[in-house]
Amino acid sequence: MELGLLSLLPLAITLVVAYASRSATFALITGCLTGIILYGRDPAGGFVDLASEALGNSEFIWITIIIIAIGILFEFYKYTGVFRSFTRKLASSFSSERGTGFSAWLMGLFIIDDYFSPLMSGMVMRPLTDRLRISREKLAFILDSTTAPACVLFPFTAWGAYLAGLTADQGGAAADPSIAFSVFLNSIPYNFYAIILIIFTLGIALKIIPDFGPMRKAEKRARTTGAVIRPGASPLISEEADGVAGEGEVKANLITDMVVPLAIIIGVAATTLIVQGSVKIAEAFITSVAYLSVLMFVTRRMNGITGLINLFYRGMKSVIPALVIIALAYCLNTITRDLGSAAYITGLADGLLTPSLLVAATFFFTSVISFSTGTSWGAFAIMMPFSLSVAYTFTGGEIEPLIYKCVAAVAGGGIFGDHSSPVSDTSVLSSAGAGCDHMDHVITQLPYAILVGVATIIIYLVV
Repeated sequence: MELGLLSLLPLAITLVVAYASRSATFALITGCLTGIILYGRDPAGGFVDLASEALGNSEFIWITIIIIAIGILFEFYKYTGVFRSFTRKLASSFSSERGTGFSAWLMGLFIIDDYFSPLMSGMVMRPLTDRLRISREKLAFILDSTTAPACVLFPFTAWGAYLAGLTADQGGAAADPSIAFSVFLNSIPYNFYAIILIIFTLGIALKIIPDFGPMRKAEKRARTTGAVIRPGASPLISEEADGVAGEGEVKANLITDMVVPLAIIIGVAATTLIVQGSVKIAEAFITSVAYLSVLMFVTRRMNGITGLINLFYRGMKSVIPALVIIALAYCLNTITRDLGSAAYITGLADGLLTPSLLVAATFFFTSVISFSTGTSWGAFAIMMPFSLSVAYTFTGGEIEPLIYKCVAAVAGGGIFGDHSSPVSDTSVLSSAGAGCDHMDHVITQLPYAILVGVATIIIYLVV
């Protein structure tokens, strides 16, 4: 459909309701129903069809399996008391807010995966940040700011392959995949949003850059009252699963209970990347869960099959809030796409992409599309052919620095939305990993993202 400005109404209503009610679930449902009505369907039947279209695909099933597996793995760690033992060891090395913040930042960069990183890093760091009265909002920001930005700056990931593939699809001088990948490599130094955001996050974590806006208020609350979660908030993790600092039901062994499962995840991911050319994250987590299940029986630390099944149920239950938000976000993304919102935004850019404004405008409109749809990869697919086709007319079809800058602007703009949109899956996973209310995470993070985004546009206008 082509509704023009009306195509943005579902997202606009979602944002207004979300900020007014602080309920991401209610806001997403409202936005979906608005889109269904605009599409000319009755709310009840239309919602069923929308859910079938948005959720009945391998991508959603894949992310659901990953999140459930992580929830079960998390429950294993809680059962064995691994977190308590690990926190005690880390506490001796990172006894200050700066040290703990730096540790969370470094872990986010080390685990280069947009789904695995926020969940695993949050699971490990949450007991430490709670003990030092660092707000869950601050932890969620650090997790979110070191996931997708790190992925897009590291060339040997699915992100790099995807962006290089989109570049090659445009034909011309970069039609050869190897040349397209070289173009992506050369674009990395120009991806100012991702670079500045990672440096900015380090400054926030080390308290070199003072907190401001809603984040400052959240940090003051945590520091003065000890309330790391806002009173009345709805964290994206169950209350039972949030008690990670307990002693556990059995005695923990950090090597067999924590190090080996993590090594299995990293090993399977690395092996599949080398052998098959793609990272099998779901298979990595399933293998790790299977290892722990067998280990519990061999060491006689699990109370039979019934105990194992109950642990699985508790793990699944702990991630239901996050799954609900992600499912509704997928539904909203689908209906806004069907209403033609991305095409409308792209149309606004037509005529503004002059040689002097091309890179800055590319970043801005890619940011708007990714924020509106909650998907960076979708924004990449929309804006890459649009931007490069204009850039090639300016370069005469040759690969020049302008091409590198356009690729970087598309990549950075996609990251902006992926990093700041309330309907982004990685933002949801960061809220879940930190055990934070999702709208609290979005509200405290958005001023930081906008600041870095404005700085990026200014730099692109200069260069």
